[in-house]
Amino acid sequence: MSFANRVATCATMILTAAAIIGAGTPGFAQQLDRAINAPVVATVPEVGVVQDAEITEPDTAQADTLQDGDTVAYGTLDAAVAAQSVPDDMGDELQCMAGAIYFEAKGEPLSGQLAVAEVILNRTKSGNFPKSVCSVVTQRGQFSFVRGGHVPSIPSNRQYRTAVAVARVALADSWDSPASSAMYFHARQATPGWHRQQVAAIGNHIFYR
Repeated sequence: MSFANRVATCATMILTAAAIIGAGTPGFAQQLDRAINAPVVATVPEVGVVQDAEITEPDTAQADTLQDGDTVAYGTLDAAVAAQSVPDDMGDELQCMAGAIYFEAKGEPLSGQLAVAEVILNRTKSGNFPKSVCSVVTQRGQFSFVRGGHVPSIPSNRQYRTAVAVARVALADSWDSPASSAMYFHARQATPGWHRQQVAAIGNHIFYR
């Protein structure tokens, strides 16, 4: 055999052996161009980075928390009263309540005005008085400002607008009165001789249950 034939035979044998080894090791030929035993680098997500997050501004109209179900809890009674407006169309209950507050307590602190409203509301729930605000206010012999079973007309001044605002707070139960259980009240200088339990003394009025 010539030298050239021997070289060709050896080359053929080497290629055949390489093919056999490659066939016996799956994936080896395909991974020849990859690093052997290279460490796997895990992708670590960045912490504290928000991508395309929608930032919602707080709704200041709903920033207050809730009190007693659906009523809004204000920071102070002054704030609760200041948040009210005088509606264009006032219903009978609001007019009667505002009238009673105006005539009985327009010169009193807001807590005293609210306490008068609380007395009226408590009477409507007691079972011993009429069941509506207007019926309680106009009941014979109960409120001296009532004329002929009606609340007199009132000028739309600042004190009346305050009375309307306090009435709205009371009717919506938006603030707890310091006289929450009161059913009666009188001026400090009066001596009615009642034997009732006093629950509060606010401004010029004393409140009883």
